[in-house]
Amino acid sequence: MNDTETGARKTSVVQRTPEPSTATLIIAKQTRWRRFARSQILPILIALIVACVVMSFLSDHFLTPANITNIIVQSAVVGIAAVGGTFVIVTAGIDLSVGSNVALSGMTAALLVKGGMNPLLGILVAIMIATLIGMFNGASATVLKLAPFIVTLAVQGMARGLTLQISQGQSVYALPDAFNWLGGSAIFGIPVPVYAVVIVFIVGHLLLANTTFGHKVYAVGGNREAARLAGIRDQRILFAVYAVAGACAGIAAVILVGRLGSATPTAATGLELQVIAAVVVGGTSLFGGKGSMIGTAVGVLLIGVINNGLTLLNVSPFWIQFMQGALIFLAVLLDAVNTRRLTRITK
Repeated sequence: MNDTETGARKTSVVQRTPEPSTATLIIAKQTRWRRFARSQILPILIALIVACVVMSFLSDHFLTPANITNIIVQSAVVGIAAVGGTFVIVTAGIDLSVGSNVALSGMTAALLVKGGMNPLLGILVAIMIATLIGMFNGASATVLKLAPFIVTLAVQGMARGLTLQISQGQSVYALPDAFNWLGGSAIFGIPVPVYAVVIVFIVGHLLLANTTFGHKVYAVGGNREAARLAGIRDQRILFAVYAVAGACAGIAAVILVGRLGSATPTAATGLELQVIAAVVVGGTSLFGGKGSMIGTAVGVLLIGVINNGLTLLNVSPFWIQFMQGALIFLAVLLDAVNTRRLTRITK
């Protein structure tokens, strides 16, 4: 058989390939909808919509454009840190040092810029310091085989202590506008933190959902031993996710300093609680192997809406902290119940 006949036969085969029918496309769309309906995102999305509706009735100022923008800006630091937290928690890890990391990297960069360093270089220094702290967490968990909970708890204390030491417990004010730009400026009337948190979430989503690295993160979190037997270098993946979490903490630090117009040694106290709440409420399992950036984004917005709504209603901030803890408890409880149910089904 010559090349001409072979090409003709291939062409005829291609031409005989049937196009997907309308019914097939409808079934595919229905299947995607069922998967979405069964996912962890839909209940959280419904909760967000219900919270917005309730708050709009309770406060006339809630649904104003200015307040909606304010919710996103106030949630930017938590949201960016939660992107890194999602990577860590998907691997069944934890990072309790994120708040202290934000404070130390922001304070160090602010002191250097105050001393004459170029503001742009100061921003890069903040991100680099935070990334190094994340790498230290990752190396401790992989090379030294230490439990992430204990390691990051220790780093939390060390980083906060260093922040207080280098600042002597004093805040740093009058920073250059160029250094505050990421947190305190606007483009086309929209605050820069809004752009920053959207970009970080998009990059995080693409990295986690559409890359080989992201698939390996899920594999390591789902079953670390099986991932290792499949040829995945689990220690490299774990090291990388803590480095990513550190880099996100550095970006959050720069935005926080810019928003406040100063660096304070007690900044970001309790941020780790808000990050864990947003990630877990967004459907990421503390047992690892399950979660998404979309769910985390909805979780961040839900917590931001609740915090903002309670503030508009003049509710005590102590109750706001109670609500965050209650949300974490409820999310972990539901996740544990769902995990046990799936375990019984598989058995």
